[in-house]
Amino acid sequence: MAGVFEGLADIYAETRPKYPREWFVRLASLTPHHSVAWDAATGNGQAAVPLADHYDRVVATDMSEGQLKHAVPHPKVRYVHTPTCMPEDDLVALLGGEGSVDLVTVATAVHWFDHEKFYSVVQRVLRKPGGVVAVWGYREVRVCPSFDAVIQRFIASALPFWHPSILYIFEEYRNLPFPFDGVGLGAEGASVTLEIKTNASFEGILRLVRTWSVVDTAKAQGVDLLPAEVVEDLENAWGGRSLIREVTFPSFMIAGKPRATVTL
Repeated sequence: MAGVFEGLADIYAETRPKYPREWFVRLASLTPHHSVAWDAATGNGQAAVPLADHYDRVVATDMSEGQLKHAVPHPKVRYVHTPTCMPEDDLVALLGGEGSVDLVTVATAVHWFDHEKFYSVVQRVLRKPGGVVAVWGYREVRVCPSFDAVIQRFIASALPFWHPSILYIFEEYRNLPFPFDGVGLGAEGASVTLEIKTNASFEGILRLVRTWSVVDTAKAQGVDLLPAEVVEDLENAWGGRSLIREVTFPSFMIAGKPRATVTL
């Protein structure tokens, strides 16, 4: 899915909500060692940079070169392009080898992954014991009843163009495969509910919606999901372009550790 976000990398970097710092404090508290973190599908480094506050070194990988061009530089973060054709052994070596990583994170992207391949790498690189993997995502913005109703109508109109993987987001990762033992922060089939709160302008939210993969997918098929009348409905429900509002992104997370192997 790298191509979907390639052309929107600059807007993506500007508009996507920032993850709360306390999330990273909590995750860091789950790992006894703080040498290496791996942020997979890092995008513009939204999760990689705050991870650097807690880990000596962060390896931030992405299959999209366009996204990495807009990544935020940090002396403790190494950004690496990892195309889908990269062999698993090469990726493991890149990350430091077997049992070398203390924390693996995937911020609002694991629903796009080949889960079997990704989890195979995670099992190999996580420190045992002590390593933790955490994945999270967020739903569409919530503002007020009138605006939320318009957003829901927009989502319904876009249903024919949503990629099947986006169902994991709509289900808040409750049906996401996650073959790891719980560490007190959700588990397979039971994600933890969180929130991202921020202040935003209407223009900022509209630009965010334009980065949704479904908008680009529909456009490629000759369908404009955001014609002038839809934008006008959103603006009226917001209360005008000049208004700054507090918005909430309902969020969810699962964290776990490698399952113990039983030797007979």
